[in-house]
Amino acid sequence: MSCKESCCCKKEDAFPELISVLQNYGSVPGSLITILQKTQEIYGYLSVGAIEYIAEKTGIKPADIYGVATFYTQFRLKPIGKHLIMLCKGTACHVNGADQIEEAITEELGIGDGETTGDGLFTLNNVACLGCCSLAPVMMVRTGEESETYGNLTKDSVKEALRKIKAEEEAK
Repeated sequence: MSCKESCCCKKEDAFPELISVLQNYGSVPGSLITILQKTQEIYGYLSVGAIEYIAEKTGIKPADIYGVATFYTQFRLKPIGKHLIMLCKGTACHVNGADQIEEAITEELGIGDGETTGDGLFTLNNVACLGCCSLAPVMMVRTGEESETYGNLTKDSVKEALRKIKAEEEAK
């Protein structure tokens, strides 16, 4: 467990990036969501240690912070893989085979919704809608700030796309 994940180190040492965030928003009423968003932008997720640090510096109870973090689907309490697969489960995608696409992803990567591969390369997240209904079934793969959309998927095409991403990673 790293210092950022535990509560046993000096939190100022573990979260220097949060100092300016908390200076700007820590005393502003109603700014918890902004603080959590910025924390997740910095670290990729909301660790136990970060939540405890935010609680300590803002005076907001950790349970209240967890309540907000677990209510909104935008927040993650676990690290995600380098490539975040967002599989659309909206109506158009559902009727066009999104469940079979999810099955293919699970077969190829060995993960289900909300899980990350052991090598940390991929995380699968089912989402309500990607707004690409004409491409159904569709998934988006986000790597850092870049996103690529894959549409009109079949079990074979999704496996091929994932293998291509893996091959590109191995070539680096």
